[in-house]
Amino acid sequence: MRGRQLRRAAICLLAVVTAMPATACANGQETVERPTAARDDGHRINPDVDRQAAEKAALDAYSGYLTASRKAGQRSDPRAPELSRFLGDPLLTRVRVSIREAKEHGAMRTGTLKSDPTVTAVSLDAKPATVEIQDCLDTTGYRLVYAKDKRPVPGSGGGRHLSTATATRYPDGRWLINYGKTHRDQPC
Repeated sequence: MRGRQLRRAAICLLAVVTAMPATACANGQETVERPTAARDDGHRINPDVDRQAAEKAALDAYSGYLTASRKAGQRSDPRAPELSRFLGDPLLTRVRVSIREAKEHGAMRTGTLKSDPTVTAVSLDAKPATVEIQDCLDTTGYRLVYAKDKRPVPGSGGGRHLSTATATRYPDGRWLINYGKTHRDQPC
């Protein structure tokens, strides 16, 4: 009987405390705590910090993707291990097939590309979480050439075109680029 009374008293006290506004005074100014979300493991997280971390991780993965695919293309190596560090399927397979096809035709990539990506959307509540990236990719100095004599492959000229990519957070916590497209009909 006494246990029930204590339990009721605790519930009433909890109800009163949670109904009161949470404020603190400091130098006569009121501060309100920003809401935080709870993770699956019970820890509290700040959504702004989590969003910034996701954006940074996604942009790092995108930069890694461009570097890894450029290096793999220069070596004509579709199985370059750095590709799987930054890419997930279906994009990983598309990049590997592209490098393999160029190699089979005696071609390789050479030069550099210029990139200035920006995050356009962050969906942390999605399953899996995603970050959308947009870039004006400058491929004027990045060419497909014949491996034997380094002559440019006809029709493989570069330019400045809109490029979009999606970074996805995988179950192991890594952010990988799993979708990417260059919109050749949209110069920038």
